[in-house]
Amino acid sequence: MKVRFLWRAFKARYRDQVAEIAAIRRAVQSDDTVCDIGANKGSYLYWLSRWVPRGRVVAFEPQERLASYLRSVCAALRLNNVSVESKAVHAQSGTLALHVPGTGDSPDASLSARVSAREHCRSTSVPVVALDEYFKPDVRIGILKIDVEGAERGVFEGATRILTLQSPLLVFECENRHLDSGSVLDVFRFLNDLGYSGEFVCGREIRPLTEFDPALHQKQTEGRFWDARDYYNNFVFRKNA
Repeated sequence: MKVRFLWRAFKARYRDQVAEIAAIRRAVQSDDTVCDIGANKGSYLYWLSRWVPRGRVVAFEPQERLASYLRSVCAALRLNNVSVESKAVHAQSGTLALHVPGTGDSPDASLSARVSAREHCRSTSVPVVALDEYFKPDVRIGILKIDVEGAERGVFEGATRILTLQSPLLVFECENRHLDSGSVLDVFRFLNDLGYSGEFVCGREIRPLTEFDPALHQKQTEGRFWDARDYYNNFVFRKNA
């Protein structure tokens, strides 16, 4: 269990999410509270824990078996500053339907209703929290890493106070194919209105968002179009100086 967890962490940092994790490393402070929203199997957790030795990592994972796995492996590795919440994150606290493709746990699980239309998708009720309600106003939030398969706007709406007053770095996935309505540009405009500007991850580089064109870089064709070499879905947003 520990070996696979660490393998995922090192694969993420040095192969699959090089630019994203490097952006977090540059921004994080040792006493920050940082959030891994949609933690899944914890590719980011090991590094987040190491980089906030005087801070705290809160991982939100609504799939109970995955949350239990994360608790176990963090305990085994003595990542004592990590707490795992078996909850989703959205605009308001309460209960919502989580749509899970397949028969087991899935990295594609989502609050987005578009997922529920997929074949072999089941839905289950899960607790949901808004970050502005979960965290007290005096808690410094330094990083929000978000992978929620279409629920990004809801996460940001529920964290408006945090985004306005604390200006955490945002590292998040966002794709038109997951959204119930609107486009990724609507998500970007919401953040722009809060004083953020963005970039997109292009391989191991981070490029200006002005170069991103969803019609080109998230073009929806037949088959697994999201695996195309010029398909980009990860973004880094910072508060303007």
